[in-house]
Amino acid sequence: MKVSGFTFIRNAVKFDYPIKEAIESILPVCDEVVVMLGNSDDDTSILVDSIGSPKIRVISSVWDDNLREGGRVLAEETNKALDAINYDSDWAFYIQGDEVFHEDGLKTVQLAMKEHLEDANVEGLLFNYHHFYGSYDFIGDSRRWYRNEIRVVRNDKAIRSFRDAQGFRKNGKKLKVKKADVWMHHYGWVKPPASMQAKQESFHKLWHSDEWVNSNIAQSSEFDYSGIDSLAFFEGTHPAVMKERINRVNWKFDFDPTKKKLSFKNKVLQFIEKLTGKRLGEYKNYTLLK
Repeated sequence: MKVSGFTFIRNAVKFDYPIKEAIESILPVCDEVVVMLGNSDDDTSILVDSIGSPKIRVISSVWDDNLREGGRVLAEETNKALDAINYDSDWAFYIQGDEVFHEDGLKTVQLAMKEHLEDANVEGLLFNYHHFYGSYDFIGDSRRWYRNEIRVVRNDKAIRSFRDAQGFRKNGKKLKVKKADVWMHHYGWVKPPASMQAKQESFHKLWHSDEWVNSNIAQSSEFDYSGIDSLAFFEGTHPAVMKERINRVNWKFDFDPTKKKLSFKNKVLQFIEKLTGKRLGEYKNYTLLK
């Protein structure tokens, strides 16, 4: 069995993306990792090179900044990376620049890939998600955060990144997937307030015009984290590759998780979810196989 990792990144240093940790977290189960390196104006290439693994293959790319509608450029870069993996790989392990895979799941995901290798009906593997917000101590626990997403797909050129690169589809249809009991940690909302504000201003330009961004994104030197609806204390462990980054934290984020900013409807839906484990009306960009 052969496994290729793939990802894309641009301006990781400027916007404080944990791309180094992201790549390192999947290297142990990958025979190669393709990094589609976008045209950056910082030292992202040096950061990626510092990993020093012969498994990493960096490919330069120029983003089409005109593909703003729905974040299409993110899917475009994802597809470029997916198309560049070795033709004889069986599986493709996807990770985004603000995600880090927990090492506790390395053996599990490897076994899952082996188990379903000969079953063509299984087109991908579904992961669990923790979404961190404000600091490494809090996770989002409201309905605004997706609970699962596909991060391993077959090396099938009919499989394409969907919309803004959150998931995948094959010939426009949802992938048939098996659940892997592993965790991806999403750190996209954990950055120093100044870096977070800069990222927001830049990131929204992948979806909207400059005029929309100027009218709808608050002009500030630092991001205001206080508007979040609901958080919970994180009681688990972070991936080992995140230790150094977490130790460098130089800002303080205070939040009382007992104070919720939820509508009555969302309070009811969240209560039902905690009681039953089911999320009513949940968006699922996949077909889960039994």
